[in-house]
Amino acid sequence: MTVLAVTGLSKEAGIVGVAGVIAVAGGGDGDGLAAKLSALHGDISGVISIGLAGALSSHLKVGDVVIAEKIMTGAESWDCDAGWRNRLMSRLPQAHQGTLFGSDVIIDKADTKSGLHEATGALAVDMESQIAARFAAARNLPLAGLRIISDGATHVLPPAALVAMKPDGGIAIGRVLGSLLRKPNQVPALIRTARASNKAFAELLRCIDLCGVGISDLDL
Repeated sequence: MTVLAVTGLSKEAGIVGVAGVIAVAGGGDGDGLAAKLSALHGDISGVISIGLAGALSSHLKVGDVVIAEKIMTGAESWDCDAGWRNRLMSRLPQAHQGTLFGSDVIIDKADTKSGLHEATGALAVDMESQIAARFAAARNLPLAGLRIISDGATHVLPPAALVAMKPDGGIAIGRVLGSLLRKPNQVPALIRTARASNKAFAELLRCIDLCGVGISDLDL
């Protein structure tokens, strides 16, 4: 049995692709990610949306862990598997439990984040959770979500960060450099964003080490 881990970046996939896990990176391309998942065959025991996320709640800080009780969009909602969630919480007792919001676009403005939190109660947002949830529902598989906060609710992402991700989950260095050339005054903000991301990546690695084989899915 294999757990399917759905991520955005290839770096995330490299971290979470431990024993008992196959990791698929979306790269911000929702349709492409859905097609990758639909093409998968074999004995999958569960689906987990995992990686970095943006905070919607002002109570969350960079490096905080969110374990999903539910994944939602503006029109859809999926409950996460209670047993799997409890196993994750037993390994990561300091994590926050709540709703993850799956967005088809990057949510980069502070007022948009706060408005989304007020409207939905969701703690954090990413671009893959809704796609992972739809796949899990279609295959009648247990669903989980584990996300690490990489930018706070009041943090505004610089333009270079918004163009950085390639469809394969890699970093588009050329687009980043081009953005910096056009707007060099964003360099300090980009450095802060990179430092926050590095902290979140380190926390993701710690979580994977604590969760073990299959990211705490006991059906392996």
